[in-house]
Amino acid sequence: MVHRHAVTGRRAALTALGALVATGIPSAVAAEPAPPAGPLPSSAQTLGADRPSAPVLRALQRDLGLTPAQASRRLVNEAEAGTRAGRLRNALGDRFAGAWLRGATSQELIVATTHATDVPTIRAQGAKAAVVKKTLRDLQAAKRRLDAAAGRVSTRDTPLWYVDIPANRVAVEATNKAAAAVFVKAAGLDGKSVGVKVTANRPRLLAEITGGDAYYVDGSARCSVGFCVTKGDQQGFASAGHCGKSGARTTGFNNAEQGTIQASTFPGKDMSWVAVNDQWTTTPNVRVAGEQKVQITGSVQALVGAAVCRSGSTTGWHCGQIEQHDTSVSYAEGRVDGLTRTTVCAEPGDSGGPFVAGVQAQGVTSGGTGDCRSGGTTFYQPINSLLRDFGLTLRTAAAQASAPRDNVAQAWAAGRVYEAGVTVSHAGARYRCLQAHQAQGAWAPSRTPALWQRV
Repeated sequence: MVHRHAVTGRRAALTALGALVATGIPSAVAAEPAPPAGPLPSSAQTLGADRPSAPVLRALQRDLGLTPAQASRRLVNEAEAGTRAGRLRNALGDRFAGAWLRGATSQELIVATTHATDVPTIRAQGAKAAVVKKTLRDLQAAKRRLDAAAGRVSTRDTPLWYVDIPANRVAVEATNKAAAAVFVKAAGLDGKSVGVKVTANRPRLLAEITGGDAYYVDGSARCSVGFCVTKGDQQGFASAGHCGKSGARTTGFNNAEQGTIQASTFPGKDMSWVAVNDQWTTTPNVRVAGEQKVQITGSVQALVGAAVCRSGSTTGWHCGQIEQHDTSVSYAEGRVDGLTRTTVCAEPGDSGGPFVAGVQAQGVTSGGTGDCRSGGTTFYQPINSLLRDFGLTLRTAAAQASAPRDNVAQAWAAGRVYEAGVTVSHAGARYRCLQAHQAQGAWAPSRTPALWQRV
């Protein structure tokens, strides 16, 4: 009998093939089910926020100071708010200036616009309106100018810049004001329009050259498994790019041969994926503490202000909030764009580990500042861009179609990664995407108003 290994520890689990069969998870993608006879599922039902796991609720209570009822309500509110924000983004068009959540239970959805005439439309969706000067496209354009300037001037003393949606501006964090001024000037931006924060913090990558749990790259660097994925019939897992280069060999927590890094991007982005050998197989689970697990059901991107939790082989299971998407970080080893900034803590060895919002995959740990004793900031590489770039399919609780080889087809297809605002055809109708996600077989546009709006 062939002995099969199982990855343990605080991360997405890889378990023995026999265990996978025992769970009854189907091995082939089923045909698209018939439309339900009753009402279509709510956003909370689609995203699994109406049935949160006990470990998620306990971590939210511990790290965000919530009661059990508040933790449950927050997850439902965040799921429903994502759909409403997507509908308002479509309705406002070029006037849309971003959306974010506020309050202990994320009970307030704020949507920004550049036109006061949009206020009634925003309020009709149960959101609060903020009338601002710059559209989201304006802010993203300013951020791209900072990205370009980073290729011409040193960012050693300006290690962080991002779009600050609630403040309706781009922001730069620097070790001193003079360095920030040089960077902003190089980008050709008006200094008065850029928020500057002086801080001594310098983000660092979170790989560790030491022994311990999780997985090892070439027998030395230790990182954490992110989310389990497949590419055709090949099984594997996603992790951070800085953990190792393409072709590097990996071993499991028990030093057993595990697999090979198939693709790795760093700097620029911070993503990789490992193809595992036939002694390992994948599950949709993220391990949170001991034998407790959270089962991933999709990859719907959460809003700014939403709660998010992280698992890592060094510090375990911790939660916080999303502060910004589309953040650029200048590490000593190189710059990475498109990261998400959070208030979750992390430490060396946690790199590559999964970030989860409820039961929705968000990204893999990149780097940060601080630690889990005094608190800190951690950044993650969004999972949807990783899946798209490498042509991977996220392992979820339901059987999945393989990711299509292209990402530009007009017809909706399971396995394809869709960004908010993209329009597709399905069952003779046109639909616009409300929230970024990798399409699941059960999430066809005609049955999933949480993610798609008919146009």
